[in-house]
Amino acid sequence: MKPLLILSLFAIASVISIAQKSTTPKETLYDFRANNKTTPIKIPPATQKMVLSKVFRKYLSDSAKCNPQFEASGSDNYLAAARKAGQIAPSIIDSTTGSFTAAGQTQTAYLISVSECGASHADNFGSDRVAIFAGQQLVADLDVDFRSSFARKTDLNVDGIDELLMTSGYMNQGTLTEGAALITFQGGRLNVIQDFETVTEDSCGSGFPGSAAKASVISYGTVPLGKMPKLQQDNYASTCRNVKRWRFISSGKMPE
Repeated sequence: MKPLLILSLFAIASVISIAQKSTTPKETLYDFRANNKTTPIKIPPATQKMVLSKVFRKYLSDSAKCNPQFEASGSDNYLAAARKAGQIAPSIIDSTTGSFTAAGQTQTAYLISVSECGASHADNFGSDRVAIFAGQQLVADLDVDFRSSFARKTDLNVDGIDELLMTSGYMNQGTLTEGAALITFQGGRLNVIQDFETVTEDSCGSGFPGSAAKASVISYGTVPLGKMPKLQQDNYASTCRNVKRWRFISSGKMPE
């Protein structure tokens, strides 16, 4: 009986082990440890004009034309007041093609830096929007909460509707902080699938004693068709070297 019992326990342990491995994320969605600098895209002037004129009722072609006397009198939202007054000098800073609002569509998502006149560091120097077009028809126009780049387009749950991994970043006293979130625009609405919050914190440019770098790797596993896979955030740290030597520090939200 003992050999049978041992074999049974071994079989159960094997099943559990296989089940655990099958849910462990294996594919990398994005590695923020890598140098992911990209060349800014060039949008033809005709495309810029077509997109911006359909997104904004009125806008300025150059920030030099901003009214220095503009004040958002009576408004507790300076950026909204500037947009309403046409005191903006917007430009397209990124774009990607895919099916964003519904499956089977041929669409282009344009990321727009609105550049509200007089927007300060406290305002992230202005808001950002995503405008989705089908040909020359505006399908969706949404504020994206200061997210300022498309890091990756994907369709993780294989439903024919693309998700976008979007990032935001700012520099403060030589420390670069970057956040990321996986977003879908299904149905013409912004839906945050998962907010990873901080994915990069690099103080190496500050020159302060004890400067260091932290970065996340976002990965995922396989799941049945139509379901979003489990997304895992693993965090790494390194001292400031020309070639960083990353060591694992945690999983989940990046520690402060």
